Amino acid sequence: MPEFILGMNAKLYHGDNDVLLATMTEISNVKDLTVTMEAGEADITTRGNQGWRATAPTLRECTVEFEMVWRSGDTAFEAIKTAFLTAGTICLAPLTDDKATAGTEGPRGNFSITGFTRNESLEEAITVSVTAKMAKFLAWEKIAA
Repeated sequence: MPEFILGMNAKLYHGDNDVLLATMTEISNVKDLTVTMEAGEADITTRGNQGWRATAPTLRECTVEFEMVWRSGDTAFEAIKTAFLTAGTICLAPLTDDKATAGTEGPRGNFSITGFTRNESLEEAITVSVTAKMAKFLAWEKIAA
């Protein structure tokens, strides 16, 4: 196992809602991608905690933000655009490498597309910045050796 993983080797997969990772298709039209996972907080401070605030995690959330080239007719692009326009969901799996590579991991779930921003820089291809928020957690994928 290498000491580090390069972002260029990471993969984003998509498919119909609730599908297994094995049937998902790679979205190769992705530039930069960020996976943000956070938990809410509950204050569980008691007088017996010696003056220290105590916090426990509550509900978790996952947001995937990425940029892709605007490619009308591209299957993945159209699926994401349709999910946004219809207020539907799409199954996504942002993984650290190819889904067949041992050690690859990441969340898989149905995501709502809450942001679909078209960027039209003068000297660049038209791109879209996508924000996807998890609507249903399916699994934390970790590919065994």
